[in-house]
Amino acid sequence: MMIESTGQKVLRVLLYVFLIIMAAIMLLPFLWMLSASLKEDRDVFTFPIQWIPSEPRWANYQDIWTRIPLLTYILNTVKLTIIVTLLQLFTSSFAAYAFAKLRFKGRNSLFLGYIATIAVPWQAYMVPQFMMLRSMGLNNTHMAIIILQAFSAFGVFMMKQFYEGVPTELCEAARIDGMTEYGIYAKIMLPLAKPSLSTLTIFTFVNTWNDFLGPYIYLTRDNLKTIQLGLRSFIGQYSSEYGLIMAGSVVTMIPVLAVFLSLQKYFVEGVASSGLKG
Repeated sequence: MMIESTGQKVLRVLLYVFLIIMAAIMLLPFLWMLSASLKEDRDVFTFPIQWIPSEPRWANYQDIWTRIPLLTYILNTVKLTIIVTLLQLFTSSFAAYAFAKLRFKGRNSLFLGYIATIAVPWQAYMVPQFMMLRSMGLNNTHMAIIILQAFSAFGVFMMKQFYEGVPTELCEAARIDGMTEYGIYAKIMLPLAKPSLSTLTIFTFVNTWNDFLGPYIYLTRDNLKTIQLGLRSFIGQYSSEYGLIMAGSVVTMIPVLAVFLSLQKYFVEGVASSGLKG
């Protein structure tokens, strides 16, 4: 059993202190947002900052639901986020299994070409993509957003990294026992990939929930807008009502926090097992 020296203990304490300070700095804007959501507009930017309002204005959380159709925006966002997340989990895990465990001609070239799309920013091809979907009659429909985000090169890459860590002998034994490739994928790979699937769920859920540019381009009808577009419209109409704006922002954070907290125990394990760094 190794005994830490005094220098190592001091270094560890300093590291913990540094991490605590960095975590506090990162949490500071969120704490300010929560504090501002309980204030009158005239008190939001007072200095020094009153972190705990003397008279919290809980009515901000009630008024934001009546000023804009917030429930409609939230339901639209939940619908898109759940559908896109489920589709990405299926398409990414399914394609990654083929790239990791099946042998076919051109596999490496196809995988390299697919992953290379990560390096191409969406802004470079969003105009022809919009023209194509508009010609298909999908403008002002949720289907346009679903089609755009149903596939993820990053998700395939992450899942492939995990699958390659699963012994190939396990798949070979299943094939000898007469199990089909679909059976191996569903009954062996998916149960083992729970940490990576949880990590991909967090990434996809957060990205889809917070997406602004995609819905902004394709959705113009008010009854189709997502929560991000709804808050942007509210800011345009009531730019000085900061308490309500912060209350709406806090409401939009709750589902993301709930998903992350429910899957956080798998997050680190999924990142580590997939070989993702930095």
